[in-house]
Amino acid sequence: MESHEVLKHAFENSQVGPKQIASEMGVSLSLVYKWAQPNTDSGSGSRNPLDRVAQLLELTREPAIAEWLCREAGGYYVRNPKSSCEKGYEVVPATHEIVQQFASLLAVISQAALDNTITPDESAQIRHVWDRLKAYCEGFVRCCEEGDFEQIKEDLVKAG
Repeated sequence: MESHEVLKHAFENSQVGPKQIASEMGVSLSLVYKWAQPNTDSGSGSRNPLDRVAQLLELTREPAIAEWLCREAGGYYVRNPKSSCEKGYEVVPATHEIVQQFASLLAVISQAALDNTITPDESAQIRHVWDRLKAYCEGFVRCCEEGDFEQIKEDLVKAG
């Protein structure tokens, strides 16, 4: 989905309309409407805030920007693994690895909760295992889409 489509969808489905958005952001209503149109050579549309944030990410290559945005939206940023999938299906071992990693997460959580409290160190360990599981699962899905499962095993070894 293009950035202008995301904004158009948000404007249509938000309880806050373009008029209020323009007022709160201190920009013209016509500019807000242009953000929801494709930016073309013919003059319609305008570089919208999402395009500008994307450019900022590209220029700085600083994931903290995306991490901050995700926290503001109530979520958590997990970087997708680099894709270098090649042919060579190993679906069953990859599936077993997901189950193993999930079991490892449950083991870390169970161990941490034995004393009915979770310390900051235990919390950090849970986060580490959870992030590794999410990244592995994303790699699995991407390899499903691209047709290779050998690469995710190598990515797991690198992730340590």
